[in-house]
Amino acid sequence: MARSSHIGAGYTVGPVIGAASAYRRPVRRPLTAAFAATLALGTLAACGGGDTDAPKVAENKISAGQVPDYYPADYADLIEAARKEGGKLTVYSNLGDENMAPIVRDFKKKYDFIKTVSVNELDSDELFQKTLSENAAGSSPADVLISSAATAWSDFSAREDTVLEYKSPELKELGESAELLPSVYSLSQDPMTIAYNTSLMETPPTTLTDFAKIVTGDEAKYKNKVTVRDPEGSFGFTVTRALTEGNPEAWKDLEKILPLTRPETSSGTQLEKIVAGEYTAGFLISASPAYPVVEDSAGLVKIVFPKDGTVVLPRGMGIAAEAPHPATSKLFMDFALSEEGQRAVAEGGLASYRDGVKGEGLHTYQEVVDAVGEENIIHVEYEAVSKDDSEAWLERFDGLRK
Repeated sequence: MARSSHIGAGYTVGPVIGAASAYRRPVRRPLTAAFAATLALGTLAACGGGDTDAPKVAENKISAGQVPDYYPADYADLIEAARKEGGKLTVYSNLGDENMAPIVRDFKKKYDFIKTVSVNELDSDELFQKTLSENAAGSSPADVLISSAATAWSDFSAREDTVLEYKSPELKELGESAELLPSVYSLSQDPMTIAYNTSLMETPPTTLTDFAKIVTGDEAKYKNKVTVRDPEGSFGFTVTRALTEGNPEAWKDLEKILPLTRPETSSGTQLEKIVAGEYTAGFLISASPAYPVVEDSAGLVKIVFPKDGTVVLPRGMGIAAEAPHPATSKLFMDFALSEEGQRAVAEGGLASYRDGVKGEGLHTYQEVVDAVGEENIIHVEYEAVSKDDSEAWLERFDGLRK
C-alpha cells in the first residue's frame, strides 16, 4: 500500500510557497475549567469507581554534562560557548506546558548552567509570523522554533536568513529522514487518530471505511455530530491532503463522511466537544492532545489508529537565524534529538521516533507501527507544491462538505 504524494500551502491555503508531501513507510495541555468539569462528570459516569490513575513514568536518567562518544571532539567548545551566553533560552512553540515540561526539566539537568528556558506557546502558524515581524522591527527573542505546521515551515525556511544552518551530530543516529528541511529536524512523529465518545458510538471503528459505514448507517444521528479539521489552515490542509494522497481510496470514504461534518481549527477544541457530547466523533485528530484526554476520561473517550491509513506528521524544530543564544540553542536541539531527550519528548505526550525509547506511560512511533503495520502509515514530508494543485484539492474537498 506504499504510496507517495506532494501537498502543501502557505500559512493558510492560498498562495502556496511551501508544503508537505505524504508517503507510506516507516500534548498534553492544561484543561479549561469547563472542559475539566465535563470530563470529571464523564469520568464518574464511565468508571463506576475503577482505578483511573495514569501509568507511572519511570525517572529519566540523565548523564549530566556528558555527551555521547559520537559527538565531535570539539563539542566541549560549544558547551563552553553556551555557558558564556548566560544560561538562557527562548522557545517559540505550538506545544503546551505539559508537553514541554519534561524536555525543559531534563535539559536543565543535562547542563546545570541553564537557568531559564522561556517557552512561549503560540499557534502553529503564528510563531513564524511573530518571528518575522519581530525581526523586521529590529530583533526577535526567539532562539528555537517548534511547530507541526509543515506548510508554514516550508515557507519560513525558504526565506533568506530565517533558519540557522546546523548539522546535529544526532542525525546519523536517527537517519536522514529526521531532517525535514535543511537544518529543520523532527522533534516527534505524531499520529492522527479517530477519536470518539464511547457513550454515543458503541461500535469502535478500526478503519476510516468502518467509520464511514457507521456514520452513514444513521445519518440523522450523526449529522453535524462529526468533526473534521478545517483544511483552510495549514495543519488541517496538510494532514487531510496527506490522507488522500497517501491513500486515494480515502476519497470514497470522505464522500460519505464530509456531508455530516463540522470543521474546527484545533484538536483541543475537537476533543473538548467530543468529551461534552457535542460531537460523537472526529477523525485526523492529533494523538498528542488526545492521549491525556483518553487517560483522564476513564473510558468515555477513546482513539484508534485507522488500519487503512494512519497519517503521521513530524513536528519540526529549528534554530532561528537571529537567535540571541545560538550555542545554547544547538545544545537544546541536540538534547531533544538524543535518546535522553526523546524519552522526555515521549513523557510529554508526543510520539518519540528514536529506537530504544520505551516504557510504561511513554508514547512512541513504534506504538503506531505495532497497531497498523508499517505499510499502513502515511508519513508527511515537508515539500513544496503549486498553488494550482492546492486550490484544486481544496475545491474537491469543499465540494464534498456542502
